[in-house]
Amino acid sequence: MKDILNIGIIGCGAIANQKHMPSLSKLAHLGKMVAFCDIEVERASQAAAEFGDADAKVYSDYKELLKDGSIDVVHVLTPNLYHAPITVDALNAGKHVMCEKPMAINAAEAKQMLEAAQRNGKKLTVGYQNRFNEESNVLYKACSTGDLGEIYMAKAHAVRRKGVPTWGVFTNKELQGGGALIDIGTHALDLTLWCMDNYKPKSVTGSVYYKMKDNMEGNVFGPWDPKTFDVEDSAFAFITMEDGATIFLECSWALNTTEAKEAKTSLFGVEGGAEMKVGPDRKTELVFNTAKYGKLVEIKPNTRSNIAYFSGSDDNPGVLEAKQWLECILNDTEPLVKAEQAYVVTRILEAIYLSAQTGKTIEL
Repeated sequence: MKDILNIGIIGCGAIANQKHMPSLSKLAHLGKMVAFCDIEVERASQAAAEFGDADAKVYSDYKELLKDGSIDVVHVLTPNLYHAPITVDALNAGKHVMCEKPMAINAAEAKQMLEAAQRNGKKLTVGYQNRFNEESNVLYKACSTGDLGEIYMAKAHAVRRKGVPTWGVFTNKELQGGGALIDIGTHALDLTLWCMDNYKPKSVTGSVYYKMKDNMEGNVFGPWDPKTFDVEDSAFAFITMEDGATIFLECSWALNTTEAKEAKTSLFGVEGGAEMKVGPDRKTELVFNTAKYGKLVEIKPNTRSNIAYFSGSDDNPGVLEAKQWLECILNDTEPLVKAEQAYVVTRILEAIYLSAQTGKTIEL
């Protein structure tokens, strides 16, 4: 068994530079980046110079990169449209694959990815790094031990007051498959399903809105070009699971609200509830609520120190995600984010868009 993995990077844009490559560079004892590919070869060359191994190779065609038999794993960090074809080709070439979220632009392509991983006996995961936040881990442990009892209602939050991304291709429907829902709604939905451990959706009713393309005042990322903005700015959905549990998903890049929450979940169980809130310092605050001693009580675990409910850590979620991913390959264990789970997220996202388009509830 190998001690260090050889990693290929396909797509050297923002998410590669902001999350994946800096995270992997801190894990040199587990893997080294030996190949970089981008359709703009200058970006691949810059990435190789900053993050690559001394002999790192640069490509403009990902198929050439996949021919390198020394590469063990690839990170697919391209626009959403290309996630499925590149991932399937990489799996067929015998590589393990980390694909950035969302898994694919539709369920059919996500299923092809899942089947390719199973057919080739390779590992496949999707970049849902919010599972590695400390508050997420505390909440997951509470759910796993049954502290909340049966969770029959949940809310998945992905709401920005005015945070439309103005770089890359985020507002390009052809390349991304959608807007706020497929970009940030996917994180909130993944987090909620994971904590509930419920991956059997029954029906989806959704509404999608294209209201804010001409209203860019106050956007934290600056103005955008309305002519190239052809994706939804908001989406809302009511999801019913096979066991009767329900999930309300709220998602927006730009909603006139003072209650902005992103990559957060609220869970409501028979024995208690839990809510991720925005604390005074703008950091996530986890609050459990239940009844004890004849009174209603709230519990706020300290996730930033080595006391109370959970042993705190300053590790970046992106680094923790990459570390768990590389270790699962080296040790032949399961990734925390399983492809089968990401496939269900994609099915629900697709159903929300279809429900909004048809005005009907979509049965799954």
